[in-house]
Amino acid sequence: MAHVYRGGRLYGTGRPDRLTPHEVRTWAFDPRRRGVDADQVREFQARLADELAGLHEDVRLLTQENDRLKRALRDWQVMHARESVPPDDARPNRGRW
Repeated sequence: MAHVYRGGRLYGTGRPDRLTPHEVRTWAFDPRRRGVDADQVREFQARLADELAGLHEDVRLLTQENDRLKRALRDWQVMHARESVPPDDARPNRGRW
């Protein structure tokens, strides 16, 4: 199941916006009089974006695995239900419980 992103947000869900690796790499900070080292900020952004990209890939792979397991369980349930048909001479349960 593929997710379509619209503006950093999963399309059709109420989930909050997610940062993408590209957004982290290209984020611009406002200059200040006593700022931080710009090279260190860019290096940190690159590390954070790489880790974020890895997490996005992990989520994608886990979603695929989850979908595969759901399909396998559904197929097993259908197969099991077909094999578990009650015999014709079985009395129907007319009781409350």
